[in-house]
Amino acid sequence: MRVFPLSFIVAAMSLAAPAGAQIGLPQPSLPVPVVGPVVSQTLDGVDRATLDIERQIETLARQRVRSINRLLRDNRQSIELDRQGSPARRGELLVLDADDAALEAARQEGFTILSDDRIDGLDMAVVRLRVPETMDLAEAEELVGRIMPEAQVAADNLHFPAGHAVTPAAAQSHSAASETDIPVGMIDSAPARGDAVTEVRGFASGAPLPADHGTAVASLLSASGIRRIRAADVYGSDKAGGNALAIAKALGWLTASKSKVVTISLVGPRNAVLERAIAASQAKGVVVVAAVGNDGPAAPPAFPASYDGVVAVTGVDGRRRALIEAGKALHLDYAAPGADIFGRNAKGKRVRLRGTSFATPLVAARIAWAKSAGIYWRRALDAEAIDLGSKGEDPIYGRGLVCGACKGAR
Repeated sequence: MRVFPLSFIVAAMSLAAPAGAQIGLPQPSLPVPVVGPVVSQTLDGVDRATLDIERQIETLARQRVRSINRLLRDNRQSIELDRQGSPARRGELLVLDADDAALEAARQEGFTILSDDRIDGLDMAVVRLRVPETMDLAEAEELVGRIMPEAQVAADNLHFPAGHAVTPAAAQSHSAASETDIPVGMIDSAPARGDAVTEVRGFASGAPLPADHGTAVASLLSASGIRRIRAADVYGSDKAGGNALAIAKALGWLTASKSKVVTISLVGPRNAVLERAIAASQAKGVVVVAAVGNDGPAAPPAFPASYDGVVAVTGVDGRRRALIEAGKALHLDYAAPGADIFGRNAKGKRVRLRGTSFATPLVAARIAWAKSAGIYWRRALDAEAIDLGSKGEDPIYGRGLVCGACKGAR
């Protein structure tokens, strides 16, 4: 059984590479962010006698650089960099709000319409364009933007998981969580089927294909009392899985199927198509919860956590210290356990988990419980939240720690 597509589970690769970098050409060394200014405001409560914070943050930044270059080198037929230097599906652009005249102008420049996709549940349409073979993606994105200035043009950016299993763990008994039948959706890799997973649908080639990351997320939802989980697999066996269009389509399905809360433990760059999809889903009453990623505090803001209205979640360890690898978003809502917790892998083994990926479904489950009880979810979570760090809301722990006693799967 496949653990996860590509080699990108090492880190969520949201750091931008130089816009001019091209697959097949020598990659220039990417500059490591200056981490000094973020150190003093990064990890309140960390034991500085045992952790060289600045060195660890710099190591995280270097890991992102190496991961991006490895991803491009190993998948040059499927992936390239967009104009902002972020990984995307090779040779394709996504267009919103283009009229017939604009699309004809693109055809005259050698672009081909691959599809005109209506996203069920979100009342939006996306045109997929094939880029001419003589043109790289960054160049094509700039050209199409000039051809159709009234439209929104985006690469089909890739999104990556924000956590991983650390070590096998022995089974333990825990008190049962309060259960709710309110449907919760998850967008990830596919989980191995469990009693609480009521439906799985694929949005990538080879999907649904059970994998460890999605199984762990589903196991945390189940352990938190969620009895109806709808899972959307946006990876399958696709080398360019986790792309923006797949996530948008998955969100449309979950919205149409009346999932009240959707958890997304994936991170990537800002993308116009996914931003539109999330706004459309929110307009229909869906609460979207997303991880801030594991690229460290020197990383760029993570999306979808940074989109307006998305509940952005970070992680803490068993001593309620912020994870040193936790990324950042343009806003931060809550912290939840993201280390010293347990879940299941695709083989059903109980494993120790680490990453903001695994804090996120815990918050999503709390929101679902509040909605099922007829309580405004923000009020319920704020009442539960334990204030950590600076008094009041802060950029490290948000509005506080929820689900502080949660340990995950039995």
